Amino acid sequence: MNPKQSHHDWVPSHNPWAVALTVTMATFMEVLDSSIANVSLPHIAGSLGATYDEAVWILTSYLVSAAIVLPVSGWLSTVFGRKRFYMTCVALFTVSSFLCGIAPNLPFLIVTRILQGAGGGGLQPSEQAILADSFPTEKRGQAFAVYGMAVVFAPAIGPTLGGWITDNINWHWIFFINIPIGLLSLFFTSRLVEDPPWLSEENRGGIKIDYIGLSLLVSGIACFQFVLDKGQESDWFSSHLITTLTMIGVPALIAFFLWEWYHPDPIVDVRLLKNRNFGTAVAFSFVLGMVLFGSTVLIPEFLQSSLGYTAERAGLALSPAGFVLMFMMLVAGRLVSSKIDPRLLICIGFLGTSFALHLMTNIYLQIAFGTIVLLRCFQVLFMPLIFIPITTLNYVGVPREKNNQVSGISSFMRNIGGSIGTSGLTVFLTRQNQTHLVSFAAHANNGNPNFTQFLNGLKALFVSQGFDAVTAAKKALAMAYFNFESQANALSFKNSFYVMSLIILCLSPLPFIMRRPKRGERQPSLSH
Repeated sequence: MNPKQSHHDWVPSHNPWAVALTVTMATFMEVLDSSIANVSLPHIAGSLGATYDEAVWILTSYLVSAAIVLPVSGWLSTVFGRKRFYMTCVALFTVSSFLCGIAPNLPFLIVTRILQGAGGGGLQPSEQAILADSFPTEKRGQAFAVYGMAVVFAPAIGPTLGGWITDNINWHWIFFINIPIGLLSLFFTSRLVEDPPWLSEENRGGIKIDYIGLSLLVSGIACFQFVLDKGQESDWFSSHLITTLTMIGVPALIAFFLWEWYHPDPIVDVRLLKNRNFGTAVAFSFVLGMVLFGSTVLIPEFLQSSLGYTAERAGLALSPAGFVLMFMMLVAGRLVSSKIDPRLLICIGFLGTSFALHLMTNIYLQIAFGTIVLLRCFQVLFMPLIFIPITTLNYVGVPREKNNQVSGISSFMRNIGGSIGTSGLTVFLTRQNQTHLVSFAAHANNGNPNFTQFLNGLKALFVSQGFDAVTAAKKALAMAYFNFESQANALSFKNSFYVMSLIILCLSPLPFIMRRPKRGERQPSLSH
């Protein structure tokens, strides 16, 4: 048989759905661990004799490490073989999880979290590339839907599970639970997953290591991710450290992009962005990351800071949306695999998400628990209509030998979008809060009869409770300030959701820039 023909008609030896479930297992492990660690941070800090600010490095170190590995995962898969690289990532994540669990002090835990991030960063891109190669184009939507279910289900149960483990056992077990999942993943991967023939040893021969590009990438991403994570805490450019790292990170990333564009053997093939479908899909992945991560941060923060919810109750308010998201992933997968234009689905997804975010501007301080649950469920209803078609259209017109690069770049841009979205929203919230407080303060004086009447009413209330006049006056003033602060906070969240809804609305016509794949169309090959 002609080698090219055999490559063209290659199908995996095992049932592709068994392969999908195998790689989804590791995805679930990695995403679950990320959401669990956030909840347990105060307990970890207290156990290891560290402050909360010092313990935040447990999260930051993981994010920086994973962000560095994400874009180079495609290149590493090509160099070492995708299956070998994937199993190495699973093994590294599993072993480092054990080391995190036995950490005797904070520095040891931070080092092991860096190792864990290196393993976790390579998982998602490899998994998406494996799914893209294992399924024909018309069935990829359903495959990515199964994968997407793990991505959304893990954070839905993560906070609740993490809180239960931490309260009833101890924080060490949030890492130990990864070990059996990791071992099962390694076993099934070794038996079921295989590299397609175009990723054979002969195709990987002669690849040179781009040391300059690798150095620029590591320094640029490390600095940039640190700035995003710590910028708000350090008051951004009033901090010499943040300013210095920005001046190093941004030029390094620009230089990296230009260097890789002209390099004959790039570690990140940025020239793929010239492909209309892929370039547009990457831009959408970036925005989707901003909205998905941003809204996931905004809602629990509003519930806890403005409504006084505990972390557990805030988690309960968000959990039902995770199940809605899982169901809609399956629906979106079926729709993408049907004859419906995936570009139309993305457009509907953007319009629906924009409308849902606009509905979130109706939040107020006395809003009922059930209303929050319904608003969040409606908000996530349309996200799979964006996520699944984008992930599927990523590969249209791109040579199948580049699937590793496609998955790596797409995952990287989604995560960077999440980091930028979270940081940007945090800054916007803080600035809006200050603006509203100043506006309220301008009307809070004795010359305003409404404010005077409000203050006198509070003072009379405290006097009726048995406080003397001086104490009642102080408590009335404190209560008034608390009310102003709460109202300012609520208005800031309203404005944040409004801005996000406008951004998404502006994207709704853009999916039609992309080329619709023809029915039964296969990915081109570099060998043809």
